[in-house]
Amino acid sequence: MSTYEVIAEDFQQVLELVSVSVDELVAPLDRAVEAFAGALLDEHKILCCGNGPGAAVAQLFSVSLVHRYEQERPALPALSLSGDGALLTAIGTVSNNEVYSRQVRAVGQAGDVLLAVAASDNNGSLIQAIRAAHERDMLVVLLSGGDCTDVSSLMLPEDIEIHVNSSRGPRIIEMQTMIVHCLCKLIDQSLFGNYS
Repeated sequence: MSTYEVIAEDFQQVLELVSVSVDELVAPLDRAVEAFAGALLDEHKILCCGNGPGAAVAQLFSVSLVHRYEQERPALPALSLSGDGALLTAIGTVSNNEVYSRQVRAVGQAGDVLLAVAASDNNGSLIQAIRAAHERDMLVVLLSGGDCTDVSSLMLPEDIEIHVNSSRGPRIIEMQTMIVHCLCKLIDQSLFGNYS
């Protein structure tokens, strides 16, 4: 397969996934924006975590809230739990599954929101983070894809799951990145009004 054919096939897969996903993602995205904006308006914060590439997606979300998405506006309180390498390796020497839950228990408070990003199964650290968030009376927003039944099964009725219906890791991460961008834009509009 030529370089052109590889690129064209990947782009076509993304376009097809995007086109079939819009209708099924609108309702959970709407609920998530309402939850995030409500927490921020009530002076709560958003904690973000994920595994592997999901950690990068979670970090993108927190960066876009604290710094900005497209327009200048006040900083919004969000914290990436995967950003401190020293802390992660210190906790990881005791238990890799506690790298996020220990941080949630340290800084999470009732009314805060946890964003967890998972692209496949085997999410021990996210399972523990979700459990810790529930112990703290925090709402959980889960960005999932593929077979994430291990974390999906922990969701409470008030929690929100935004699921990408694909089994291909790269396509899931691409969609989760687009979802994060949509969330950031909609949160900005909800809090600060429309801008061009």
